[in-house]
This record gives sequence, structure tokens and C-alpha cells, in this order.
Amino acid sequence: MALSATVLGCGGADLSADEAAFFRDAAPWGFILFARNVETPDQLRRLTGGLRDAVGRDAPILIDQEGGRVQRLRAPHWREYLPPLDQVAMTGAAMERGIYLRYRLIAEELRAAGIDVDCAPSADLATPGTHPFLRNRCFSDDPETVIRAARAAAEGLADGGVLPVVKHMPGHGRATLDSHHELPRVTAPLEELEATDFRCFAGLADLPMAMTAHIVFDALDQDAPATASPAAIAYIRDRIGFTGLLLSDDLSMQALSGTLAERAGRAIAAGCDIALHCNGKMDEMEGVVAAAGPLSGPAKIRAGATLASRRAPSAIDSRALAAELGALLETSAHV
Repeated sequence: MALSATVLGCGGADLSADEAAFFRDAAPWGFILFARNVETPDQLRRLTGGLRDAVGRDAPILIDQEGGRVQRLRAPHWREYLPPLDQVAMTGAAMERGIYLRYRLIAEELRAAGIDVDCAPSADLATPGTHPFLRNRCFSDDPETVIRAARAAAEGLADGGVLPVVKHMPGHGRATLDSHHELPRVTAPLEELEATDFRCFAGLADLPMAMTAHIVFDALDQDAPATASPAAIAYIRDRIGFTGLLLSDDLSMQALSGTLAERAGRAIAAGCDIALHCNGKMDEMEGVVAAAGPLSGPAKIRAGATLASRRAPSAIDSRALAAELGALLETSAHV
């Protein structure tokens, strides 16, 4: 059976019979979870197992677990983390080790719950005007620091058996609007973007998965956001050099126009490999699956290569790593 070029969500903490039947027929490439799907470790393991049982394969299961404001697994069952911008600022020369430890521990928590893809790290460049919804989710306002931190995060996740998804390509940091609600526009010239925002992603172009930005870049396409722009996707492939699996950001975000089916169709036509639909609404998912179509051609090859790159986690002493991270942050706080 051909897989759909989609990643889909489900409605709640338990998989309904109707959802299971729909997913069996729709055959999405993978699934994504949100806070509405998370209650306890046991419940979450049942849900991830049920999603895979519904499609009869080891489908990838995604979540946004950046740490800080954006983490779907939270206390008391899971660790809490500082915002990425704060941790990087605190740890100085030990930054890369601290970020690695953070994401290696996150990977352990995700794998224990049956989750094997993390929609992190965010390699967006912080600017004075970065919208508050994103700013402290960034690592730094310096491109080289962003690259080093994002690389450490990706390595921590991969060593824990979790695939990273770098976001939001080709860069969200200059957006002064929240793309969940409005469409941002960036007017900076291409030369400036290539030295700053786009530079971050060029330095991470070998990572296995990436997510697009719902932003209009006038230097690339004055009419369409990157997610739906053939010119922007071509730039991501040809100039940034990203060769991995490219997901749209959530199609439900209001930066995009049209029906959900139209949004999915435009994203796939522009060159996204996977259409991401997150809210779990059945009627919307039906339209998205129909519009996205089956995985085929280069997208199918990239999807297969991505799954083949999943690996078993290396053994760790999680208490020792958590203590090391805690000591690093405690020491930094008193420097």
C-alpha cells in the first residue's frame, strides 16, 4: 500500500476506533503528538503503540520537545528545561556540552514513550525584532553559535535514537508576526539573509529532516510563503544544500490561506515532501490526505532514507548525565 505524503495528528489521549480505521486506510507516513495527547507515561506508550498498530508498521511518531516553553512532555512525569536562549547564554564555553546533554536526556524520555522524532532544534536566528512566540526558543543571535548549538542538539537526539527535525527553514527569526495567526513578510536583501538567517541552515544542511517556515521572503518570492513557494523550496535545495526530508510546518496555522486541502496541495506542489497537519480534525485530515497524494519519486526515496537512518540509542547513565547538566547550569549561574 502506498504511503500518504502526510504526517497527521489525533484528537486526544486515547486513539478512537474511528481514528484507527481512518489511519489504516489513509496510511500517513507518520504521526505527530501534542499536549492534548499526553497525560502519563503509561498512557503515552499505549497511544504510540496504538498508532503504529493502526497502520501495521513502525511509523515515525513526532513531537515538539524543544525544552522551555515548547515541550509537550512536562512535569511531574518528565523533566523541565530552560528556554534554549537562556541555557546557551548561561553556559558559555560549556555551551555545546550542555546542549548535547539536554537533548540526549530528552531523547531518552521520548524513546521511553515510543516517540522517535523530535521537531527540534530550532536554528532560527534571534534578532531584536523576533516575535516573542519564537525568540527564547532560538539559541543565539550569532549564526555560528546557532550552528554549533543546533548541531549539538541534533547529535544528542540522534545518539538517543531520535531523529531531529531542524526548523524553520530557511529562517524564522526576522518574523515580527506570529505565523500561527498572521503571515510574516521579510524584506531584507538576499545578500544579508545569506550572511545571517540562511547561513544557520546552510551549516546544518546535512541533517536528515527539516521543517519549513510560513514566511514570505521578498528576496525569494514576493507572493507566497516559503512553505508554498517553488522558488523558496528550490533555494533550500539548491543553495542552502538541504538534501533530507522536508516537512511543511503545520498547515493549520493561519499564516496560510485557503482550505486545508488547498494548503496541502500547494505545499506538495512547491516541493515539500510531507504535508504536516496537526490538529487531529478528521474532516480536515481527509482533505489533506487527498490533496497531498502518495509519497512518490524523490520524496519517497528521501522518506525511506530517513527511516533507514533511525538507530538504536547508545547506553547512558541518565542520572549521571542529568547531574552533569545540573552542575553545569548551577556553576554557570554563579559565574
